[in-house]
Amino acid sequence: MAHIDLGVDETEFPGIIGPMRYRPETAKPLNELAEVLLRAPHSMPPGERELIAAYVSGLNECTFCCGSHSAFAAAQLDQGMTLVDQVHADLDGAPVSPKLRSLLRIAGAVQSGGRNVTTAMVQDARAEGATDVEIHDTVLIAAAFCMFNRYVDGLGTLAPRDPDAYTQVAKQIVEFGYGQVPSRAAG
Repeated sequence: MAHIDLGVDETEFPGIIGPMRYRPETAKPLNELAEVLLRAPHSMPPGERELIAAYVSGLNECTFCCGSHSAFAAAQLDQGMTLVDQVHADLDGAPVSPKLRSLLRIAGAVQSGGRNVTTAMVQDARAEGATDVEIHDTVLIAAAFCMFNRYVDGLGTLAPRDPDAYTQVAKQIVEFGYGQVPSRAAG
């Protein structure tokens, strides 16, 4: 049970969905930020940007955000959940492009502390073909997901253990995006 009464059935509105229903006026800008960072036109495909969000959420041990954004990434990557699981298990051995691996390393550094991003990491990302916009947005995705993870876990919200719960929501996110507060969880 969440630390505060969110006024919703947590089984219907798990994770971040409950707090967003509780405070729609704060949900709106948070959803707009997620939409811009993860789905707006960009040189990086949405699946790769969702993978960054999932990777950071995994490092933060945020069950809800890691589960949901892993499903959202998998739904948009050709290699699906197999690739997502490989990145979570062993970034260095995962079959991702050198550019994406360098960006994920930057995201991991942000997760442990923004000052952990080094000039060498940025130079490596550039050498692998990352643009300044991609580096900027990787840092912002990682920073934003540290905030989202702490929002979800700081309120003690419910995180479904069944991966299918996240797969159902992934279909909605891929089709409709983050543009509105969900009226209820899929499933």
